[in-house]
Amino acid sequence: MAEEDRIEEGGGSVRLRGRTYSGGGVGESRWVDGSDVDSESPPWSSLDEDDDREGYGSLRRRLVKKPKRVDSLDVEAMEIAGAHGHHPKDLSTWGTLALAFQTLGVVYGDLGTSPLYVFSDVFSKVPIESDVDILGALSLVMYTIALLPLAKYVFVVLKANDNGEGGTFALYSLICRYAKVNMLPNHQPSDEKISSFKLRLPTPELERALSIKETLERRSSLKTLLLLLVMLGTSLIIGDGILTPAMSVMSAVSGLQGAIEGIGTTVVVVVSIVILVALFSIQQFGTSKVGFTFAPALALWFFSLGSIGIYNLVKYDISVVRAFNPAYIYFFFKKNSKGAWSSLGGCVLCITGSEAMFADLGHFSVRSIQIAFTFVVFPCLLLAYMGQAAYLMKYPDSYARIFYDSVPDSLFWPMFVVATLAAMIASQAMISATFSVVKQAMSLGCFPRLKIIHTSRKLMGQIYIPVMNWFLMIMCVVVVSIFRSTTDIANAYGIAEVGVMLVTTSLVTLVMLLIWQTNLFVALCFPLLFGSIELTYFSAILSKVLEGGWLPLAFAAVFLTVMYIWNYGSVLKYQSEVREKISMDFMHELGSTLGTVRTPGIGLLYNELVQGIPSIFGQFLLSLPAIHSTIVFVCIKYVPIPVVPQEERFLFRRVCPKDYHMFRCIARYGYKDIRKEDHHAFEQLLVQSLENFLRKEAQDLALESGLNEMDLDSFSVSTRDYGTRGVVGNEELRIPLMHDTRSDATQTSNQEEVSPALPSSVMSSDIDPSLEYELSALREAIDSGFTYFLAHGEVRAKKNSFFLKKLAINYMYAFLRRNCRAGAANMSVPHMNILQVGMTYMV
Repeated sequence: MAEEDRIEEGGGSVRLRGRTYSGGGVGESRWVDGSDVDSESPPWSSLDEDDDREGYGSLRRRLVKKPKRVDSLDVEAMEIAGAHGHHPKDLSTWGTLALAFQTLGVVYGDLGTSPLYVFSDVFSKVPIESDVDILGALSLVMYTIALLPLAKYVFVVLKANDNGEGGTFALYSLICRYAKVNMLPNHQPSDEKISSFKLRLPTPELERALSIKETLERRSSLKTLLLLLVMLGTSLIIGDGILTPAMSVMSAVSGLQGAIEGIGTTVVVVVSIVILVALFSIQQFGTSKVGFTFAPALALWFFSLGSIGIYNLVKYDISVVRAFNPAYIYFFFKKNSKGAWSSLGGCVLCITGSEAMFADLGHFSVRSIQIAFTFVVFPCLLLAYMGQAAYLMKYPDSYARIFYDSVPDSLFWPMFVVATLAAMIASQAMISATFSVVKQAMSLGCFPRLKIIHTSRKLMGQIYIPVMNWFLMIMCVVVVSIFRSTTDIANAYGIAEVGVMLVTTSLVTLVMLLIWQTNLFVALCFPLLFGSIELTYFSAILSKVLEGGWLPLAFAAVFLTVMYIWNYGSVLKYQSEVREKISMDFMHELGSTLGTVRTPGIGLLYNELVQGIPSIFGQFLLSLPAIHSTIVFVCIKYVPIPVVPQEERFLFRRVCPKDYHMFRCIARYGYKDIRKEDHHAFEQLLVQSLENFLRKEAQDLALESGLNEMDLDSFSVSTRDYGTRGVVGNEELRIPLMHDTRSDATQTSNQEEVSPALPSSVMSSDIDPSLEYELSALREAIDSGFTYFLAHGEVRAKKNSFFLKKLAINYMYAFLRRNCRAGAANMSVPHMNILQVGMTYMV
């Protein structure tokens, strides 16, 4: 390629065929077609009443309603975006109860298996010397469960969901909709018109919420801090997904050591590994099937916990009900002081899995999770712990194997089988939560692209990520093989769980202040009450960092680094594309032929820009001997909402003058949406949407032309123009989609005299000749087929960048891009129809 026929990277300029034009071009705050960026205009415009033309005023008043702007055409439902909302159909009572039954098999396995190891870990740090030790520990466990899972999660945090989706990234997306804190600068005002995007915005009277919003939007350091906080919570959830299966399965299998003589630690480790491999192998069948399979076993498990608890209470010591008096917590700490503080690391294990209630919310519903916990899980857990405490009152030396020792001898083997099944199911909760948060992180640009399999036709949130599944399995096997003891794993387990809780508390507090507009006193009580409890537990667990607590911190550090580098590189790449986009002046210089030969066909150029012409298009113009007659710039964009209604999925705009036959299509998806369409269906629906767009555009132009002709003495009409000038003195009559979008090329046209009556273009229902020509050209292009233009981009740091940036971009981010799911595979693009051009982005 000749020296002058290349695109120079960086510097914000594009050199094509010896001519250089600065990037950005005209109207940075406008769409590339010249219209204001999704500016709002009132549906009705007031007109001057002093109209001198007789018989004209009433006609104008009837037609004063502006044509509706068509820029959200549905590629899948083929409808014009309506004003209706997008709300899932409410489940019936029986449907909710069935879903609540499923939650036992997916959400509550981790919480349900905590009686296997809580008291054995607590009393390994505090010896049992009197009833105060047992009653104090029992009271501590009971009120911890009542305050954190029940009061905090069931009654508060679950309500902070994002249209039914839970987890740290769901909270982050909720905050992003109220305050512009997203690091990727691709927000458009049109996104806020999506029905599921609409929120109860802070009122001007509530100065506190507005002040917080402005502070977050103004300070980039706060945006980065908020993003890091969310990434930290997500990283800890992934770490939790590794530790939960290891802890639960090993705790259940360890019961063999006391039941069968000669069973050692090695046998327990081998059996645990076999069970873990089997558990991860069935994940591919989906959350729903796993939930229905496991739910009966968990229901039996909770029934057994409650029944054996009642049996032990009645048989050994029913006086343990005194533990409902929280004064025993004070007596416990007064007697044991430092030992009691250290035992908090074991006590916190009774609430492990609480975050799964929120993270797994997308798989179920708020009501189903609340019903299952309040009426099944909570009472059964209380009975189980009270029964174990009653047994310890009589046999205090049995704390090491308290669960199995408190089970009647005749029920040992049935309970061992059920406990093993329950332990496997406990792992399911955090595995499903891990899949959910990774999918959310990917959609919001904070995690490398991975293959996602949708496992349910009915529930969109039920997904399976093969790479994460096998990674979790390998890490679980490694953890079990190295630690070989539940005590050290428990130390690691608590840090991950409480760390996630602290992140959730911080984000929900921000939601209360910014979005719910809760009373300041009530909003501050939430972090003061629950945050102080969690910090107390966290301080006790941190003392065990050298005894296994380092493991979740190491996992969190690795995943946090991966997520931040991916987000950092993606933001820099997007900013580079914005700087280097081709200017509209240069496109007008090229003319409608684009400086080459236009051949029949449709070219779909995938890029990330929401406005402007990407510089990669210039590379295709230089590299190809001809270009397609119709070009569509397709941008796959994820907005910070769970689901974009199908009828509001696509945003179409025209790029350049009419005879260029170039369009922009922004496909908007929520972080819960999964693209499953094949390319044939996508092509067909896209073309149908494009035809609808052209027809609606022609109707709007005809109507506006009629209104303008009635206001002007003369009006210029050009076959190349598809826009109109604003009416002097009547600026409100402009249609943003059509305004100021004509070519700069000077063309003359005949002047038409204004008639008091409506022009024939408005009154006639015949197809406009220019529309008929454009539709026929489009059909000819369809017959010639589709070609997908993709950029094989490489991101490199500039030479004058500091060392850490070069390390992050040139090596770490480049490694992640090379090994993540490729764009063609991610978009289900047929390989036979792909044209790729390499390009280097200097950031």
